[in-house]
Amino acid sequence: MVQGKSVTGFSNTEECAVGLTDVVPFLVEDELQKKGGKYSKGPDWQPYSVCDGNLITGQNPASSEAAARALLARLG
Repeated sequence: MVQGKSVTGFSNTEECAVGLTDVVPFLVEDELQKKGGKYSKGPDWQPYSVCDGNLITGQNPASSEAAARALLARLG
């Protein structure tokens, strides 16, 4: 689903900051890259979203508004 697509998601550094790298079953950043996604990220805890066609992803909860705006623009 993400192979060859530009994507973002919770970063390894954000996961580390909340102390969950050894708790979660996988790291989103690593997994997206492993599945062939073209992963990019913004500064930790800041809004950052990426659009690639109909696929819209946000890096973290702070990215919700940016991702929603991207979706509305796509629908408009």
